[in-house]
Amino acid sequence: MKKSTGQDRTATAAWRPQTRAVRAGTWRSEHGETSEALFLTSGYTYDSAQIVADRFAGEAEGMVYSRMQNPTTQMLEERIAALEGAEACRVQATGMAAMSAAILSHLSAGDHIVAGKAAFGSCRWIVDSLLPRFGIEGTTIDARDNRAWEEAIRPNTKMFFFETPANPTMDVVDLRHVCALARAHGITTLVDNAFATPALQRPLELGADIVAYSATKLMDGQGRVLAGALCASEPWITDVLMPFQRNTGPILAPFNAWVVLKGLETLDLRARRQSDNALEVARFLEGRGVEVLYPGLPSHPQHELAMSQMVAAGPIFSLFMADRAQAMALLDALELIDISNNIGDSKSLMCHPATTTHHNMGAEGRAEAGVTDGMLRLNVGLEDPLDLIEDLDQALGRIGR
Repeated sequence: MKKSTGQDRTATAAWRPQTRAVRAGTWRSEHGETSEALFLTSGYTYDSAQIVADRFAGEAEGMVYSRMQNPTTQMLEERIAALEGAEACRVQATGMAAMSAAILSHLSAGDHIVAGKAAFGSCRWIVDSLLPRFGIEGTTIDARDNRAWEEAIRPNTKMFFFETPANPTMDVVDLRHVCALARAHGITTLVDNAFATPALQRPLELGADIVAYSATKLMDGQGRVLAGALCASEPWITDVLMPFQRNTGPILAPFNAWVVLKGLETLDLRARRQSDNALEVARFLEGRGVEVLYPGLPSHPQHELAMSQMVAAGPIFSLFMADRAQAMALLDALELIDISNNIGDSKSLMCHPATTTHHNMGAEGRAEAGVTDGMLRLNVGLEDPLDLIEDLDQALGRIGR
């Protein structure tokens, strides 16, 4: 296989983001296929014993085993890196595989991590429950508070970890300030950018060191496969991440990589349209007297900050009912919007975080993170927003709101 014309890094860097989403990282075989080829193979053959020896020694380029390289997954890595403006990218089996690989490959016993307390439940579990078992200390803070980051730094602090916007509280972190603070203290920043993707926010340009993704979400965009990705400098990917990934094996399957490759072709279109739809639906709910947390609304306490570092606010927001019973009743009254804990899908989905994505945090952990019993999380899809508004209007009416 060879890369199609213009696929060297210099040429790709000259392209605009929408072009990179469609063209970057394209390899073609002698058949000249227009759609990326899917390589369903675990291993490879070699023309001689010396060739395989040289490849395993790192003295020759080429595939050795799909736990390390696969043409389809490598195409995806090159495309995501081009979209992110990163030197390198490695994809993982899931979003949580990406988060855990980034943290565990970088930290050792005796190190300290500072993390935003508003985060996906599994991310909090890593910081609160897993890392202490290996002698890694963790401090969780209100990531919106710039002073809190500085006050949490210890001599052994090695990483800042946060989501922006955060799941599901929609907290927004001041990327420029926090990343600059980390750099000044020799601390590595790990940013979960799944709610925005590089179509709407590019943390590396604002000073971040590592950007992590659940590519299951907007990058796929149609609820088909699980995938994760990490973008960073070439030395960090090669020297820090790869020994961990090669030997522990959180590798993305080629088929899943191929599906995400096709999803990236429409990422920019979907992310922007779903953001527009979300803003329209959020405005309706706010006008209907429902409390809404959406960075795209002027009522969001960090609206101006969000709009200074995001192209658009994304498809996801939180809304609040009086209590758990009323939140459950609203879910049950929906006719068009599906009850589901996924996000980033082209279909509109709603869930109750306290009993789904953040259930394992316990009542005390949820209260600390701001996940209340009346909170609902809505992923706005590609349907006509007026149909979504009508569905929400009738559901609110049925529960007496």
